[in-house]
Amino acid sequence: MPWSAHVAPQIRRALVDDLTGLGVSAQVIDEAEIVVAELVSNALRHARPLTDGTLRVRWKTKAGVVEVEVSDGGGPSTPRPAPPALWSSSGRGLRIVRSLAHEWGVADEKHGRTVWASLGGPSRRRTH
Repeated sequence: MPWSAHVAPQIRRALVDDLTGLGVSAQVIDEAEIVVAELVSNALRHARPLTDGTLRVRWKTKAGVVEVEVSDGGGPSTPRPAPPALWSSSGRGLRIVRSLAHEWGVADEKHGRTVWASLGGPSRRRTH
């Protein structure tokens, strides 16, 4: 996808349409939509585009479990949930992801970084 905030609604629509067509439960679809929106927003706000100027968003399903991932060109710090701040107007994105996802993680790669989350059950990827 192009490196632009304008793609976020398009990504969410595509995800919801695809998961609905695959028969994924409504609760997992809702959670996946929120999580992908947070991951895309965080990438656009805190990272750089991939070398080709894009953002990569992928998802896969198996047995009702949805795994979403957002890849970018990396940033100055490793993504982690911000400490709770009562009056802050930002910084809640990864806390939301952590609260909805069964598992989530960060994979540093040769040309960037991927943040992923598994919803509806455990991930098939093992980071341990």
